[in-house]
Amino acid sequence: MKKIEIQKNDAGSRFDKYLKKLFVKASGGFIYKMLRKKNITLNGAKSDGREILKAGDCVEVFFSDETFAKFTQSGQEKKSKLDFYRHIQVPKLDIIYEDNDLLLINKPANLLSQKANATDISANEILIAYMVQNRMLDEETFATFHPSVCNRLDQNTTGILTFGKSKAGVQLLSKALKERSAHKYYYAIVKGKFAQNGIFEGYLYKDELRNVVTISKDPREQADPIKTGFQLKAYDPSQNLSLIEIELFTGKTHQIRAHLAQIGHPIIGDYKYGERSVNDVYKRKYGVQSQLLHAYKLELADVGTYLAPLPETFLQFFPDIK
Repeated sequence: MKKIEIQKNDAGSRFDKYLKKLFVKASGGFIYKMLRKKNITLNGAKSDGREILKAGDCVEVFFSDETFAKFTQSGQEKKSKLDFYRHIQVPKLDIIYEDNDLLLINKPANLLSQKANATDISANEILIAYMVQNRMLDEETFATFHPSVCNRLDQNTTGILTFGKSKAGVQLLSKALKERSAHKYYYAIVKGKFAQNGIFEGYLYKDELRNVVTISKDPREQADPIKTGFQLKAYDPSQNLSLIEIELFTGKTHQIRAHLAQIGHPIIGDYKYGERSVNDVYKRKYGVQSQLLHAYKLELADVGTYLAPLPETFLQFFPDIK
């Protein structure tokens, strides 16, 4: 018989879901059979698997050592999974905020938030590696819980990226983003004098094959409603550039970039939705390699407000941004 004490990262999980993560090599039918036969109990009592776990709960498993080992990952298997993260080279992170549950970084350009292909090393892998290499994550925890990036920024969009270090952190961030109690603000440098302050609504259609979105004022089939707020912060007549603040009410793929292009103010450096001839000039003269879009502020209700310092590419055009 083995006793397992539930830790904080598994608190809040349904018991049967926890068991499926623990006994990763067993079928669901086998697990429910073991519950019915009281070969697996919770706090000394028979369970149907629907209970919500609390930290400190005691799971008793009446298996032989051989059976237990057969259905769980071996120590070597667990170790090999974390070995992948032990060998990732973690760059110097621009950490905005960190506690036991949350990690917020200022993401640089040319870094995926989450992997698109199996071989990608994204911010998600780098931040798990950061935890592993700093002994914040061990094999036992990783067997049933994976820390995760909770919001997405385009590869070449800079700014605040949120990461849940614990289950409580992932749940807090995911709930805030889903319920829109998290308020997200961006800065963008766009072509032309911006004179369209206010909240814009429309419909976004994504072409999955081309990974391109289009914005329309009227509904269309398979298009999602979107809402974006724009506010002019500064204008440079010598360059004919505007610095605008954006409040993102809905977070759809390429929403800000496509929406600005649709209303005639494409983001400088955005080759997908902007103007190539204009972007080429700023690339050649000022070294602009990616779209000038930066997630600069995040307000989390009942938690705090966080700011991400602007990259130098912004400050060379508008040095007095605050």
